[in-house]
Amino acid sequence: METVMVNASRAYPVHIGGGLLDQCGGLIAQATRSRRCAVVTDSVVGPLYAGRVCASLEQAGFTPLPYAFPAGEENKNLSTYGGILEFLAQSRLTRSDFVIALGGGVTGDMAGFAAATYQRGVDYIQMPTTFLAASDSSVGGKTAVDLEAGKNLAGAFWQPRLVVCDTDTFSTLTEDAFADGAAETVKHALIADRDFLEFLMTADIRQSIQQVVRRNVEIKAAVVGEDEFERGTRKFLNFGHTLGHAIEKCSRYGVTHGHGVAMGMVLAARAAERLGYSPAGTLDAALAANKRFGLPTACPYTADELYRAATGDKKRDGGSIDVVVLAEPGRAKTVRLDLEGLRAFVEAAL
Repeated sequence: METVMVNASRAYPVHIGGGLLDQCGGLIAQATRSRRCAVVTDSVVGPLYAGRVCASLEQAGFTPLPYAFPAGEENKNLSTYGGILEFLAQSRLTRSDFVIALGGGVTGDMAGFAAATYQRGVDYIQMPTTFLAASDSSVGGKTAVDLEAGKNLAGAFWQPRLVVCDTDTFSTLTEDAFADGAAETVKHALIADRDFLEFLMTADIRQSIQQVVRRNVEIKAAVVGEDEFERGTRKFLNFGHTLGHAIEKCSRYGVTHGHGVAMGMVLAARAAERLGYSPAGTLDAALAANKRFGLPTACPYTADELYRAATGDKKRDGGSIDVVVLAEPGRAKTVRLDLEGLRAFVEAAL
């Protein structure tokens, strides 16, 4: 097991390694004095792992209360979120109790948001079971649900008390689901670490998965520690996301988050090169990295469709939006665009 500290407004450890599900009770006992918790998961992850997690918790003296909701991004909505809150209330959880988010990014986002808002905030613990959630969404304290108007439009910054990542859980992922995590890994390398990018282009990341997750967490932890509430450099983590989220919305979430981000990174790199925000070579770097992991590089939607979806992005600030581009492979910057500039950016991306 390896541990990375996240030094946000509340510091917390991220434990990474194989076999941690069966050790989670002891690890969690070191982070909280409470002995009651809700274990929130979904209908896919629950049958695979909830029993083992609850057994470890019980062995460590906890009383776990499992709750599962229907899996899928389409269920990341206010109705499902409300169901989680009702379960917490009916279970009579108090402010001294806590929530465990066991699953992928959808579970982490929704259980975290429920924890942030139930009784004005209770502790929660992230237990990511996907490469994507382990490498990105479980760290940093962003919690949210989707609205009809767009992705993650209702949410809160709420840091977990602890993150426990059992990399063995990735063995049950489909190739597409594993590739979703590779997309966020590529993003971290493109925005922050050229050496890591070069490593990814030659390494067998499945054989080096603990090392890869650790580097992802280190990059994200450094950014969050500097800018927890996304007023500056944390925006760099949104590389590929403005157009990626637009693609997800256009597909009615038939395109997964990682695949949308992969397309979004290529689109952003192409537009930035064409408009002079990035030097030649940045598009080639994004294309090569996506192809290395079997990620998509072409977008099936028109400029008008993407523009309409992108104007609902939560990162929009009045009549403008900060779009993340690459200063070079391994270093990011933002460009502020008005809505006319955003349209031109989308057209250049295609």
